[in-house]
Amino acid sequence: MASSAQPSAPLTADHQQAIPRDIIGPQYCSPNHRIDLAIVRKVSMMTGGNFAVTDVNGNIMFKVKGVLSFRGRRVLLDATGNPIVTLRQKLMTMHARWQVFRGESTKSRDLLFSAKRTSIFQWKWKTKLDVFLANNTEEEVCDFRIEGRWFENSCVIRAGESSTNILAQMQKKHTVQSVLFGKDNFMVTVYPNIDYAFIVALIVVLDEILQSNM
Repeated sequence: MASSAQPSAPLTADHQQAIPRDIIGPQYCSPNHRIDLAIVRKVSMMTGGNFAVTDVNGNIMFKVKGVLSFRGRRVLLDATGNPIVTLRQKLMTMHARWQVFRGESTKSRDLLFSAKRTSIFQWKWKTKLDVFLANNTEEEVCDFRIEGRWFENSCVIRAGESSTNILAQMQKKHTVQSVLFGKDNFMVTVYPNIDYAFIVALIVVLDEILQSNM
């Protein structure tokens, strides 16, 4: 996905303090430099698709396994196979809401955040998702927003509803593997102090919602 989005100005100290840094865990925040990740999605008829996430040197950092279930469940694993979060589609919702829980739990007390389309009807080529942390129960204003552009094969994750501060950017790469072997390749840049496990989980949710619209 070749992105036309331009990086925002560096986050100010005030902005950095206002943005939750370790939504999944502090070990996934890099305070001094940005994190570049590669995500490979292998299409599967049974599970929808499994993901492998590597650093720029090809070292595995995360895996995402699809679980055959009515709710379209996904589990984000660390490099050693330990579950970090579980992603689950919520049933009976008009906005394609996904919920993300700590570990392998799907109990409400372990809910970390949820994401849903900003409106019921959206054009496939321009998708917007609102992200709400678990303690934002009123959901009057989103904590984060994802903006995906189908034709540009890109997405941008921002802090807040109308913030110009970009936390992460993703673009899809078209390769021989994607054509011949059913593998999609995403390149992701996560800016300093941002939880990159959280960003990976958001991109998986976005991909699931986009795939469901195809």
